[in-house]
Amino acid sequence: MTPMSVEHLDLAADAVSLTETICNVESVSLNEAHLCDLLEAALTPLTHLTLTRIGNSLVARTDLGHSERVVVAGHIDTVPLNNNLPVRNDGEFLHGLGTCDMKAGVAIALRLAATMPAPNRDVTYVFYEAEEIDAKYNGLKHISEQAPDLIAANFAILMEPSNAQVEAGCQGTLRFDVITRGQRAHSARAWMGHNAIHDAGEVLRRLSAYVARQPDVDGLTYHEGLNAVLISGGVAANVIPDECRVTVNHRFAPDRSIAEARQFVTDFFDGFEIEFIDEDSGARPGLDLPAAQAFVRAVGGEVKPKFGWTDVARFTRLGVPAVNFGPGDPAFAHRADEHVPIAQIRSTEASLRTWLGEDGPR
Repeated sequence: MTPMSVEHLDLAADAVSLTETICNVESVSLNEAHLCDLLEAALTPLTHLTLTRIGNSLVARTDLGHSERVVVAGHIDTVPLNNNLPVRNDGEFLHGLGTCDMKAGVAIALRLAATMPAPNRDVTYVFYEAEEIDAKYNGLKHISEQAPDLIAANFAILMEPSNAQVEAGCQGTLRFDVITRGQRAHSARAWMGHNAIHDAGEVLRRLSAYVARQPDVDGLTYHEGLNAVLISGGVAANVIPDECRVTVNHRFAPDRSIAEARQFVTDFFDGFEIEFIDEDSGARPGLDLPAAQAFVRAVGGEVKPKFGWTDVARFTRLGVPAVNFGPGDPAFAHRADEHVPIAQIRSTEASLRTWLGEDGPR
């Protein structure tokens, strides 16, 4: 299967059809230019929006003079293809790359931007590039650095898949190598060296014995993780290795800072050399904030914690309270069988329309 050729977007189409269309525009990270071009061409004629493009990210704003401004944001990139385009509609689900993570959410935001010229709050719609790869490419990061006023707001909704329920806050992430060192020797005379790979056994033993912390943060229970995700070592098949690296990912609850998470893993791997690779802080749920409480009341349902890192953390650092709220089960993100329930696309759109001042979809 290969992506379809798409030359224009019909913003008059319903959100389900629009999801199909934009999913069929292949936009693997760093290849978002064509999709961003299509978004820009579709939104430019709408006189109630002011557009700004930064790289392959697009910001569209209403300016109605309301006392409150909210952000509705979604990334337009996907992970690489896995024989899962074009999209397939079986009447209950849309199947294919990006359906869950997170072009259904993007399609809803496009529909709102196009068909709600006079919402009860001013709205900033953000469609940004390169969320699925290294943070240095992240389009929301670039906007926050180059034009932070564009995304200043009282509240933000990140349309990450959350089963059409509010998922508040997010976990922090820390990635690092635990390094063991040895001495090279010929494998026929192994006793003359020291095997660094064998020493990694203790690293793995500690990881296997790890008991996850499950703290309560603002009324939500988070579940931390500490896992080996990569291992590398060795020189040649006849050489005793002098180095081994176990790459570990630590997902920590938002009641801990990056410094506290670093100290935890340093203590946990006491006696081993550690090399930190990358990191990002989490975000507390912020459910005590009036803007978040008003949104939760409007959309209803049970509020859950977000297991994983999202750009909610980036909004939090900007002083903008934010939640995750979008269609799709995040457990199916990045999978070959990625899919999104059609009913969730429609219910999420309806909830946001009600919150922004309409009773139902147009």
